[in-house]
Amino acid sequence: MIGDPAQRVKLVFATAFAAGLAVPFPAIAGTATPSCSVPLDLIRLANPLPHVAKKVMAADPITVVAIGSSSTSGAGASSPASNYPSRLLIELQQHFPKVPITMLNRGVGGEEIGDMLQRFDSAVIAAKPDLVLWQLGTNSVIRGHRLGDHGALIRTGLAKIRAAGADVVLIDPQFAPKVIAKPDAEEMVALISATAKREDVDLFRRFEVMRHWRDVDRLAFETFVSPDGLHMNDWSYACMAKGLGNAIAEAINRPIMSATALSHAMP
Repeated sequence: MIGDPAQRVKLVFATAFAAGLAVPFPAIAGTATPSCSVPLDLIRLANPLPHVAKKVMAADPITVVAIGSSSTSGAGASSPASNYPSRLLIELQQHFPKVPITMLNRGVGGEEIGDMLQRFDSAVIAAKPDLVLWQLGTNSVIRGHRLGDHGALIRTGLAKIRAAGADVVLIDPQFAPKVIAKPDAEEMVALISATAKREDVDLFRRFEVMRHWRDVDRLAFETFVSPDGLHMNDWSYACMAKGLGNAIAEAINRPIMSATALSHAMP
């Protein structure tokens, strides 16, 4: 198994996680923007992805559905090829070159959680997904809507995904000027985090990843936010996809590595 180049890459990556090392996010070729890196404790998913892991072990086709609003559909990107789902597909294909992967972008600009739930059956469940990436929360914050029922709405969506047998990763709002200017931004991030923990599902902490770019890496907002002050740009979508792809790959490989370790430990 270790002779397989793909397996060697996965082993090195898993070892980096265990050692607590940072995984670099290279800058897009041909630009003057700096490379960015994020501590693994910000991107590591809390739980493995058992359904997708079984598909990977069998080299069966995998369908990923990305549902969300404008930062899923790709507002701020120079082209559809530069939005985060498109970039993520490339990352996942590099991690798992022998597995056919389909990425379905179901992002619709301007939607809130309730809007997404109204089309969950047709946009998500009908695709028979193996993995659902659910980006949510930003538009409610931007519009100043009360957050009281958002936890219940998220749980409703999670129940639908579970009933379909798919794994899920929630993605919280972006750390951008027009988001952090709103008084409920941090509360929404905390609500999504608490709901993910309560429901025992994975969360990609986009808000903290982007805050790290500004506060620790000292990158100007102009580096990773589009001129509208709200959406991500080509560089940040690529960095997000790199981090999310690494996090998904590590979570997928977790149960595989555990099983291998157990077999080696048996007499």
